[in-house]
Amino acid sequence: MKKIIAPKRAEWLKLTQRPTIESVELSNLVKEVFVSIKKEGDKAVKKYGHLFDKVDLKTLKVNEGIIYAASQEVSIELKAAIQLAKQNIEKFHSSQIEESKVIETTRGVNCWRESRGVEKIGIYIPGGTAPLFSTVLMLGIPAKLAGCKEIILCTPPNKRGEIDPVILYAANLVGITSVYSVGGIQAIAAMTYGTESIPKVDKIFGPGNQYVTAAKQLAQNIGVAIDMPAGPSEVLIIADKTCNPSFVAADLLSQAEHGADSQVILLSDSEQVVDETLLELVQQLNLLPRKSITKKALKNSKVIVLKNIKECIEFSNEYAPEHLILAIDKAKKEIPNIINAGSVFIGNYSCESAGDYASGTNHTLPTNGYARNYSGVSLDSFVKKITFQKLTKEGIKNIGPAIELMAEAEQLLAHKNAVTLRLKSL
Repeated sequence: MKKIIAPKRAEWLKLTQRPTIESVELSNLVKEVFVSIKKEGDKAVKKYGHLFDKVDLKTLKVNEGIIYAASQEVSIELKAAIQLAKQNIEKFHSSQIEESKVIETTRGVNCWRESRGVEKIGIYIPGGTAPLFSTVLMLGIPAKLAGCKEIILCTPPNKRGEIDPVILYAANLVGITSVYSVGGIQAIAAMTYGTESIPKVDKIFGPGNQYVTAAKQLAQNIGVAIDMPAGPSEVLIIADKTCNPSFVAADLLSQAEHGADSQVILLSDSEQVVDETLLELVQQLNLLPRKSITKKALKNSKVIVLKNIKECIEFSNEYAPEHLILAIDKAKKEIPNIINAGSVFIGNYSCESAGDYASGTNHTLPTNGYARNYSGVSLDSFVKKITFQKLTKEGIKNIGPAIELMAEAEQLLAHKNAVTLRLKSL
């Protein structure tokens, strides 16, 4: 990790930049895959599966027998842990269900709003170097609570054409409609257009690398909604002398091990804290099985010493992290000052791993600075809000004249006439 001491504010913007792939090269590849899958459907999906994932599949859909058998391969202990996580995620997301309230805006004019689940949901679960079955819970559970009618899941198989049993177990547990052995750009394109095997969906969810993120953004341009532009994972930690450096180092490594394109940032008002943390980081890194991946991510990462915690908060707001950990004294006092962050972890015992797995909050969060204008996934992500209104005779009498005047002022006389006819009938 690069160590930076007291950078000037003029340098902050450059320091908040994430590692990127050449955008033109990335965009051209994504467009090529989309065009091919639109024309050739399953044939193109399988072609890119061979090209990108080095796997040859006869069928894309995972049959129910394989999904059922997967349950037998998951240990009792892991099933219990998944059930605990499921319970907490359901409890937190159920609290987000809104009751419909009828509001009388004027006597005789009643307005209200009702939620409807998005009918067809596509979930993308990265495979790559880690089977992210926890994301199945984070997306499948609120989709079911929202009343989505069809929930499909795409995830890349290994070189033997198999999907990790825990992903299949989690998918079955939360009620996923069907699972497909497809990864990367081709999975997003297939859910965007639909193929012979994979249905077209209304909204696509799920994290991924920069290729998947670019594919989701193209899908949105074509007309399929997405949850957010969620790319490589990241964490920013603000730590002072009250932190535990070994905890901080562990949290930095827990994000860095996600992938070589991940980024972690440590901010502190103490160079001593930074040095102690870096020493811990080196010691813990040597014990990790994913050491080579983690090292690559650390090359993209920084430790920065600033004047005080106020500056650290200001830098964090400019960076807009996916995950923000406040390992500082009186952390709750700083909550009102947090403007841009996907999810915040308060105090020395609130490790980011808790949010990733089992505390109950959703771990599908905005990355790459999108926390400035996007929220993390919630129940609202899976529903549409439809407004309703009902006017009585008294209601149209009360607001009709105002509507007539406003419509005439905008020179929309048909709008005015729709009211005038009703008032005359009374």
